[in-house]
Amino acid sequence: MHNFYFIHKDFRLNGTIFKDYQNLLSFCEKLDKESYLFLKDWFNKKEFVVVQTSGSTGAPKQIRLLKQHMIASAKATAQYFNLPNNTTALHCLQSKYIAGKMMWVRALVLGWDLDWVEASGNVLQNNSKSYDFGAMVPTQLKKSLKNIVSIDKLIVGGGAMSTELLFELKNLKTKIFATYGMTETITHIAVKKINHCKASEESYTALDNVFLSIDNRNCLVINAPYISNKETITNDLVELISDKKFILKGRYDNIINSGGIKYIPEELEEKLGKFVDNNFFITSMPDVTLGEKIILIIEGKKAPISFLEQVFDRYEKPKEIYFLPHFIYTETGKINRKETLKLLIPKV
Repeated sequence: MHNFYFIHKDFRLNGTIFKDYQNLLSFCEKLDKESYLFLKDWFNKKEFVVVQTSGSTGAPKQIRLLKQHMIASAKATAQYFNLPNNTTALHCLQSKYIAGKMMWVRALVLGWDLDWVEASGNVLQNNSKSYDFGAMVPTQLKKSLKNIVSIDKLIVGGGAMSTELLFELKNLKTKIFATYGMTETITHIAVKKINHCKASEESYTALDNVFLSIDNRNCLVINAPYISNKETITNDLVELISDKKFILKGRYDNIINSGGIKYIPEELEEKLGKFVDNNFFITSMPDVTLGEKIILIIEGKKAPISFLEQVFDRYEKPKEIYFLPHFIYTETGKINRKETLKLLIPKV
């Protein structure tokens, strides 16, 4: 049985050493409410913590994660990225969600020198230190580009990176990785290089002891005994290259069936990415003739769109274009497609 009161002897938080977990809890109570609440749960006698999913792919729900599995996940990350004790790391994620919680677990279990900063805005703005490791969501990365060189290895999750952002990352010294995972898999189970490679890699590579397959919908099935007692069946459409590699195509629940042809919105969005600076997404609305018609929704003021013919073929081209002043986002910064689409209902 693991001692969940354990703090690695090399653990530091904002430059401070702690003699025991009570000491750390007192410090975090003044630092950040969400971090304090998680650590209070982590240092209790229960073998699990209750975690809320982000709500980006469905209604937010609460699930139980075993602490032993979270520790195993922390060790798998350390092994993959070569992050031993005394690794300097930046914690700039909300501790309400799994990615933020796991930064705490990694630091406590592995003995990292952790700096916590508030999750909002340019998280490196007032920073003069350099770090071995960090984790961000795409919006944080975009705002922190000027100072990102202070982090050696950076993982980015919680949403897709725009074509424009990917281009800006190409020649940066920082080694940047996109991650694939979810609350149920205790953050990432696969990663892909974004830079320091010939081109942005298309395929994700699974971590050690993670094995992949697909179901009859071509959705990814994850077998990772060290983090879950059962297989995780996802709604993510993939092209499976091997039991360790896959290319992410989109979400099964986003598929559009228009005139009997199935379209994956994420693939159409990728084609459009280099032409549209604003946030946007492709979805559908009911149509008498086609069943569903493809539509494009752009965040911002109405503007002329003249490039659709050169991007799409005749059938995949959006039948309607809508502009909304503001999209609805999840707490983790992803576009909430379903709720944003509802904003259009009175206008259509």
